[in-house]
Amino acid sequence: MSVLQKSAIAGIGFHVPERIITNSDLTQWMETSDEWITDRSGIKERRWIDHDGGASSLAIQAAKNAMEDAHVLPEEIDMVICATITSDYFFPGISAQVQEALGLNHVGAFDIKAACPAFVYALSVGDQYIKTGHSKTVLVIGAEVQSTALDISTRGRDTAVLFGDGAGAAILKPSDNESAILSTHLHTEGKYLKSLWCEGPASKFNPRISKEMLEEGRQYPYMNGREVFKNAVKRFPQVIQEAMDANELTMDDVAQIIPHQANLRISQAVAKRMKIGMDKVYSNIHKYGNTTAASIPIALTEARNEGKFQRGDYIILAAFGAGFRWASAAIRW
Repeated sequence: MSVLQKSAIAGIGFHVPERIITNSDLTQWMETSDEWITDRSGIKERRWIDHDGGASSLAIQAAKNAMEDAHVLPEEIDMVICATITSDYFFPGISAQVQEALGLNHVGAFDIKAACPAFVYALSVGDQYIKTGHSKTVLVIGAEVQSTALDISTRGRDTAVLFGDGAGAAILKPSDNESAILSTHLHTEGKYLKSLWCEGPASKFNPRISKEMLEEGRQYPYMNGREVFKNAVKRFPQVIQEAMDANELTMDDVAQIIPHQANLRISQAVAKRMKIGMDKVYSNIHKYGNTTAASIPIALTEARNEGKFQRGDYIILAAFGAGFRWASAAIRW
């Protein structure tokens, strides 16, 4: 029986727009305050695009940064996987634009639409391509532009204050040492999907978007904050523990948990449930808000750059989001 080749993260990088939107800036468009937003989410500012670019432009720059970090040339990449729910167009996804912009060969390129856990989902797929020998160098990207999808008014403030734009990327290659993606764990409970969703435009309707739908605001994201919080603080610890159990690790073995940056209160509740300090749960939500599929690779890059973990350390990525989906990855850095 052949032994599967392990994959490892050879390089990471991220890119966010230059435009900073502070909590105080939001008071121009809605009834809110810095104190209200900070207390609810831990967010102080976020990045929003201010040009005609979309998720693809952020993804392309994040990919370039990750390629530079991994010392990888375009001709070496043989697979592109993009995680996003905010592609530039209804179709196709942004992976085709990434392939073209980076000058890659005619490689496989596709999108994964799994919302907040999508980067971990994409990482798990890339890991399989390396393990089976199908690919040698896989580019995995999480990229989102949420700012153009928000109801930036008092009516929409419950979600509008939370989201930011950004992209992060990772290069996967076969491992030639102890570094490896050890395991990934993916779950879904679709009965709750309407607790965190965006209804339109949709193929279920003809036309896919109507004047009535626009007037009712059904093209904007909707979130039942209470239901999301309740499920998130339950599923995060479960899937983190699942990753540790699968690799016979204890929390003492783990250098850093890199969670999806949904809400600081969620991260704090998870740390409390797992009886660990926030020094072991990385957070940068105060700077970028919730960047959906981009949040984990952005946080992973910043945590690495800040020395939160070193070569040989164990880290765990974990996410929960729309779907309801939750996922984790155990990694030996």
